[in-house]
Amino acid sequence: MADYLEKNASSIGLGKVSVRDSLSNDASSTEKKSPIEVSTIQVHERDAILDRIRSSGDMADILTEDADFIIDKMVTMDAVEAVVVLKDAMEYYHDDINFPEKSLRKIEALLRGEEYYGLSENLYDLDLRLEACLIKYHSPYPEVRSVCSPIDDPTIPVETFRAYLIGLIWVVVGSFVNQMMGFRQPSVSLSSKVIQILIYPCGEILARILPAWRIPLGPLSFNLNPGPWTFKEQMFATIITNVGAQGAVFNYYAPTIRLKLFYGQSWLGYGFTVVIGFSCQFFGLGLAGVLRRWAIYPSKAVWPTILPTLQVNRTLLLPETRKRISGWTISKYKLFWIVMWGTLVYFFIPDYLFTALSTFNWITWIAPHNKNLAFVTGSRIGAGFNPITSFDWSVINYSSPMVVPFYTVANRYVGTIVAAITMLIMFYTNYKFTAYMPPNTSNVYDRFGQEYNVSRVLVNGKFDQELYKAYSPPYISAGQLMYQSAAYAVYTFGFVYVFLNEWKIIKEATVGFYRNLKDRKMSNYDRYKDPLSIMMRQYPEVPDWWFLIILVLSIIIGCIAVRYYPTTTPVWVIIVVWLVSIALIVPFIVLYSSTGYFMSMNNLATILGGYLVPGNGIAPIFTRVFGYGLDDQSEIFVGDQKLAHYAKLPPRAVFRGQLIATIIQIFVTAGAMEFLVQGLPDFCSWTQPARFVCSFAHELYADTLLMGVVGPHRTLDFLYPTMKYAFLIGAVLAFPCFYVRNYFPNQLRYFHPVLFLGGFLRWGSLYNLSYYTPGFYVSAFFMFYVRRRHLAWWAKYNYILSSALTAGVAFAGILIFLALQYRPKKLQWWGNKISTAGVDGAGTATLKSIPEGGYFGLPEGSWE
Repeated sequence: MADYLEKNASSIGLGKVSVRDSLSNDASSTEKKSPIEVSTIQVHERDAILDRIRSSGDMADILTEDADFIIDKMVTMDAVEAVVVLKDAMEYYHDDINFPEKSLRKIEALLRGEEYYGLSENLYDLDLRLEACLIKYHSPYPEVRSVCSPIDDPTIPVETFRAYLIGLIWVVVGSFVNQMMGFRQPSVSLSSKVIQILIYPCGEILARILPAWRIPLGPLSFNLNPGPWTFKEQMFATIITNVGAQGAVFNYYAPTIRLKLFYGQSWLGYGFTVVIGFSCQFFGLGLAGVLRRWAIYPSKAVWPTILPTLQVNRTLLLPETRKRISGWTISKYKLFWIVMWGTLVYFFIPDYLFTALSTFNWITWIAPHNKNLAFVTGSRIGAGFNPITSFDWSVINYSSPMVVPFYTVANRYVGTIVAAITMLIMFYTNYKFTAYMPPNTSNVYDRFGQEYNVSRVLVNGKFDQELYKAYSPPYISAGQLMYQSAAYAVYTFGFVYVFLNEWKIIKEATVGFYRNLKDRKMSNYDRYKDPLSIMMRQYPEVPDWWFLIILVLSIIIGCIAVRYYPTTTPVWVIIVVWLVSIALIVPFIVLYSSTGYFMSMNNLATILGGYLVPGNGIAPIFTRVFGYGLDDQSEIFVGDQKLAHYAKLPPRAVFRGQLIATIIQIFVTAGAMEFLVQGLPDFCSWTQPARFVCSFAHELYADTLLMGVVGPHRTLDFLYPTMKYAFLIGAVLAFPCFYVRNYFPNQLRYFHPVLFLGGFLRWGSLYNLSYYTPGFYVSAFFMFYVRRRHLAWWAKYNYILSSALTAGVAFAGILIFLALQYRPKKLQWWGNKISTAGVDGAGTATLKSIPEGGYFGLPEGSWE
């Protein structure tokens, strides 16, 4: 290897100059050669490179749409520079679970030299430079290469009048629809993956009908129609829509506070929803700007969840190279529309015509009244052990099986299986009286086996000790008990483990944030040497203080809302929760950006509310809103900023678009909430005919009953004392898991303990193993088998196929709801009744009956 480098170094005239000194991060080695040298190299080397690609299926898989660009860079890169690039890559990516293991082994072999690599000098040289060019000028991740171009044209229109017009119209439509359908189970949404399909024809139409007028507004002058609808306009409108089309976070909590079914606080109306919406949404936007250094700029922040959006827009707007891949010649555009329309038609079958195919609990049909069969295999009441559980993409897609990496799906699925076994053991051993309740439900029960009636322990909205002693302590199911305990362990485990595992990224980003606050002229991009950050240097950045102003304003608005409305929540409590939320979000967003799994402090915020405001069920809801909700909103905003980073959109244009779309979204989603509460009969009831059952509202009610009304002292110290030790167990276990995984990096490369524990958090409501088994099959096929065996096919078609399936389901779900379910048109036959006919469908069966005394649980009068 040394001889090879010495020979090549002398041949290009480096002499005794340091290898590192000879390189430039911003310019290729073309600049060091004369035009004659370059043209001579290009004549001979391009042919050699193309021959190598044709003869190597592996390389043909690596190079997709941007092959010519990479070949040009290979022609101008020397072997010495390639070695330096690969050594730096090995140091940076060696512990990155997303970095292809095959590429890692190949780089190791290349760095050991020509003899170890086992090919001739010429082929070794080509492979060396190819791997180096992919890393230096493109991306080491195949999924990113498949959706992101390594070149940029800053003259392409982005922030145009027509992009704003289309984007904001779809913000209104998407916000209203998504806020409504978010309360349905299974939920159906107009996600950005779907709305971007509708944006495209709108953009094409405006590009043809709008006059090319120049609107004179001084510094704000703009061209009404700057020409053909562009890819960057499409991406800009998509990002606007994605921000606005999310349901406002507080609105998912509002039914638990407002409806008589829960706490019945009638003071909560449109005005308060708007005010609290401004606080929550803008806190998320401000925090997203702070999180840029941890979740956008590092190349390890792949963000698998946003890649399909990019792929669809590239398919719609950019020309495609037509070639045969694994026997397929169909264009991505044509495949998308065929699959989308086929899925739209098919979805009428499991969602309306034959609903048993959606919740396919076929094993329970063998003996519908056998309780044990339902407890183990049931899709509604039980654990969901069933090899074939659904033919409905809205169920199969619960784990995003064609988007997030296979190791994420596999780790969480194995965790879900272990959790199911744990739940059944707790249930069948009657641990903490769980055998007197259904095994997997989020409902809270009293000692008489009925749903807990919170009004019997409240006086003027406050907890009354004597009424509580006369009535009953709250009891929860085995699934809920396991879920709550696992959630507490995951918080501390995830925080410590991710902090240890990603310490370098967290430290570097923190130092960068501090330095940028001291020197506001410093560019964030200067600290990052990846090709995307280098290309983005040409665009003015969004200063940190812009985001910090938004953050401060959102805090002020939130404090005013909590103080001047009857929320029963002190302002200082909300400030404490904000501080805890900000402290936890950094490692959690780092984890999400690489794995697609987002942790949040939902349960932790509820406990904080219970401790800080004892005996109050409303206060923990607000602490959860300002804890989990704000983390969730910041994840959405920062994800869209990463999307803009991949698409090379000007950051300040994206900032303005996010700001305007958020304001509109707040008013629209508040109106959608009023429509649901005032106009939908039995809203949030388990028997709501159109399935608007608000499963999250029920789970939140159960959680706040335990940790708010009854309080964490009675719940964790008296009723379920082992739950509180989960915090300590999680923190302690993180250290040995980290050290063991680093001691056996190859053997445990794809095992991620945080994701494994995350599988335990899929319980405690109507969801169980049956909602994730079909997704595991799909992920194993597309994200493991196809990705490894047919990488070129996967890179071209995988995200398109996933987006088309999701789009078809979303459009069909909305059509079915508007035409057949809003004013129910019931289709009564065996195929629509069998899944709910037995024990599993009823959802009320228990292992043990109430004893002769009329109640179960602790001896009467023994609870505090």
